[in-house]
Amino acid sequence: MPTLELLRADHASAVLDFELVNRAFFARSISDRGDEFFEHFAEQHSELIAEQAAGVRACYVLVDDDGSVLGRFNLAQIKDGSAELGYRVAERAAGRGVATSAVLELCRLAPSRHGIRTLKAATSNDNVASQRVLAKAGFVPVGQADPAEIGGKEGIWYARDLSATPGS
Repeated sequence: MPTLELLRADHASAVLDFELVNRAFFARSISDRGDEFFEHFAEQHSELIAEQAAGVRACYVLVDDDGSVLGRFNLAQIKDGSAELGYRVAERAAGRGVATSAVLELCRLAPSRHGIRTLKAATSNDNVASQRVLAKAGFVPVGQADPAEIGGKEGIWYARDLSATPGS
């Protein structure tokens, strides 16, 4: 059974493999990270660990039984009880409910582990799968007057009040 783990230094090679194997899949719904991301991956991974230690970010990986990464789930810009949620799931795991399960688990963990009461997430208008994940996880569309931009694509912001539904 896949487990959601706080990102550690020893996850680096599995995360890099996840990003490389799924690069084309991700590029269909969000902008490609570019070659520079992969060339400097080790430094960027270390920076994420440092930001996590500083409390401004919390990065999680969904690890399969074989040690491979099935997904990344990040809480960014943690400040004043709020954060932005971002996630991506491997093509081989897409459509199996793993994103929804991991997002729901993060919604349970975020208040106690990170002091987060409100989560925001954005998705492009054409990423119906991500919209479904957010809806199933209790997020509602917000900010229609302030549209999101996801990799150059128009999108919409979603939010969930984590204090309104304890334990869900």
